[in-house]
Amino acid sequence: MSEKANGATNPTHKIKEWLIENALIVVIILMVIYTAFSANNFISFNNLKNILSNVSVRFIIALGVSGALIIRGTDLSAGRIVGITAVTSAVFLQRADAPGILYGNIAGSSIPVALAAAVVVGLVFGLINGLIIAKLSVPPFIATLGTQIAIYGLNMMLSQNSPIGSLNTAYTVFGAQGFKFGSLQIPYLTVIALVVGVIMFILYRYTIYGKHMYAIGGNEVAAEVSGVNTQKSKVLIYALAGLLYGVAGFLLTAKTGSAAVTAGQGYELEAIAAATIGGVSTSGGVGTVPGILVGVLVFELLKTCLQFLGITPEMTNVFQGIVIVAAVALDIRKTMKKR
Repeated sequence: MSEKANGATNPTHKIKEWLIENALIVVIILMVIYTAFSANNFISFNNLKNILSNVSVRFIIALGVSGALIIRGTDLSAGRIVGITAVTSAVFLQRADAPGILYGNIAGSSIPVALAAAVVVGLVFGLINGLIIAKLSVPPFIATLGTQIAIYGLNMMLSQNSPIGSLNTAYTVFGAQGFKFGSLQIPYLTVIALVVGVIMFILYRYTIYGKHMYAIGGNEVAAEVSGVNTQKSKVLIYALAGLLYGVAGFLLTAKTGSAAVTAGQGYELEAIAAATIGGVSTSGGVGTVPGILVGVLVFELLKTCLQFLGITPEMTNVFQGIVIVAAVALDIRKTMKKR
């Protein structure tokens, strides 16, 4: 029997391979256990609420990024689109009687109007990304890097480089509160994120949209030969991603109670790492919504553990960078192994 065949039937080998492929998840689970025993208040309803709130916004962003990754692309503009839609939400929802209003003609708008504005802004930028990539054949890395920089500049102008506060009280209460079950509180943001997740699960698994997306990621040439309009599909995927970023930006401002030009900074890298940890392959054609949720939760737990263990923000960035590189390296290893 060959060494490869023997390894395939060897239980020890299978366990070893599983541990290697899921090394990040295993390490972070061990870190959670250690933090639970060594840090005060880590296991608490208040900490759980904070984790759920953070996961909710980042899950929606990761869902948007996942479509680009599944078709072998990427989206480096995700964080900046979240940022400009967060600021858009804030300028619409500044209280009309508050001092220092940036745009008096739109301040005091209703919450649905602000949500619509954020979603439209996100959708437009996502559509621009899709058109540049699909119609002009610009590589996704370069296209979204360019739009990332341009959107940041636009956001600096929109926000006038000033933090935006004094927002609609009902809006900020919505972002901070949730459904109460005794001492446990499930944030409203979490409910919305779960609804979005269910919609995306159905879209990915049971629709032509999802079928074409996975086909392009598996083999774009074969997909095109079989009748898939790859250009249209790419435009739709990036447009939907932009829409999701708009929803995330709206929820982010509700959660924080204010917005600034730095909102969403670096979120695209966290989303890529979380999606990859959750099984979305950077080689394309692979990824599920439940897996993305697990990846986002794992990545958020990592940051929370580091915070409770007293790790400085500078070192937290170092650890996050290592996790991002490790996640992609493990994904490449899985892909090479399948070949």
